[in-house]
Amino acid sequence: MKAEPGGSSGFEHLGERVAAAERRLREAAQRATEASERAEAEIRALEADLERQRAEADQDLERLRLAHEEDLQQAREAKEQAIATAEERLTEIEAQADAAERRIEAAEARAAAAEKAVADERARAREGAAAWLREQLDSIRREAERR
Repeated sequence: MKAEPGGSSGFEHLGERVAAAERRLREAAQRATEASERAEAEIRALEADLERQRAEADQDLERLRLAHEEDLQQAREAKEQAIATAEERLTEIEAQADAAERRIEAAEARAAAAEKAVADERARAREGAAAWLREQLDSIRREAERR
């Protein structure tokens, strides 16, 4: 090897280069370790965010399920109330129909009685007219016999 100016040998220069290379290697290893630690911290943060988002999604899903269940219960109650109201109204209508049928039967009975009374009155009127006509005939005969 060639001697360096200033009394340094090539080995010393090589030693310095090796030391510099080792220093760069240590620095690179330190940067790699720091990058790995940052990556691990970022992964942990992402995992925590994911878990938080899952928990929020689960809570949202549960809220939606409960709201849906409540809506279904309200719809069932409204349906049951509508059915109960319709049944009450049907009972009222049936009672009104029964009352109307009784009124019709009573009216028919009154109409039949009235028709009978009219028929009886017509029969009496005919009998009265017939009796009057007989009296008139008898009167005419008596007068004719007197003559």
